[in-house]
Amino acid sequence: MARATTPAVELDVGGRTVRVTSPDRVVFPERGLTKLDVVQYFLAVGDGILGALRDRPTTLERWPKGVFEGARLATRTDSSGDAFYQKRVPQGAPDYVRTARISFPSGRTADEVCPTELAVVAWAANLGTLTFHPWPVRSADVDSPDELRIDLDPQPGTDYDDAARVAPEVRALLHELGMEAWPKTSGGRGIHLFVPIEPRWTFTQARRATIALGREVERRLPELVTMKWWKEERGQKIFIDYNQMARDRTIASAYSVRANPRATVSAPLRWEEVDQVHPDDFDVTTMPARFAEVGDLFDRGDLAYSIEPLLELADKDERDHGHDDLPYPPEYPKMPGEPTRVQPSRARRPEA
Repeated sequence: MARATTPAVELDVGGRTVRVTSPDRVVFPERGLTKLDVVQYFLAVGDGILGALRDRPTTLERWPKGVFEGARLATRTDSSGDAFYQKRVPQGAPDYVRTARISFPSGRTADEVCPTELAVVAWAANLGTLTFHPWPVRSADVDSPDELRIDLDPQPGTDYDDAARVAPEVRALLHELGMEAWPKTSGGRGIHLFVPIEPRWTFTQARRATIALGREVERRLPELVTMKWWKEERGQKIFIDYNQMARDRTIASAYSVRANPRATVSAPLRWEEVDQVHPDDFDVTTMPARFAEVGDLFDRGDLAYSIEPLLELADKDERDHGHDDLPYPPEYPKMPGEPTRVQPSRARRPEA
């Protein structure tokens, strides 16, 4: 006998009617959380998630079947996964869903969802979107980043606590340069630091600034930090993933839900909390109460810093240390000034 279909639920979201189909579909079996639970979570942190996404071209990470054991995310080389990244606006999107046209490194373009109101977030969540990946640009100028995004990525043998030891050192360096960062959990093991910047530089310049920052932190914390692109060279350290500032590379937004059994979320933090919390402290069930208590800790107002001090640091790196560019991600065309993009173990010639 066929299972009865649960009627759709209609929600009023800022005066828009958003229809949630199959509201009782289980998205997180381990937690018993349904699609409707996920949509209601986003509404509960509405000002925060919209603040993170507003006017930004955004890739949707969709898990339409839920996060079940063995579920896989499709990749560039294997499209057979249960979940996928949606870079182009889905067909049949409501007329209130705005888009922004972005250019990929290949030269191709796409019209991406560009949230302007909370109803767009709820609509995307009904499509199975758990994680929102906004570009570090606004729709008015999609070629000029307005954020530096510093990804402290724990490598095997390290964890969140190691990233939490590195984060204050990054902040101290930024303070020396007249800048401030806003921290958040990644929702996994890492920490993300966001620095609002003036939108008058290119992606190449923003990436170069991030490399300069990372190299200086690596010099100060050589036992804890690495800037090595190749995994075989990183060791048990925190990798500062400078390529997250390359064009078409994005980081999960604040308040996004992560596709893990616990349904953790990417949670903005106070600086004094960074070494006191654990990523599992923040999930779909606990974050609404925290948000109601502390508000949007990622609200940076109109602050915007110049990256000229970091670009000057990059120039000094070249003069004093001979440091040049670092490898780009593998899907990129060869970039000007980029070193050989060959894994070191494959580049070594066997001894005669």
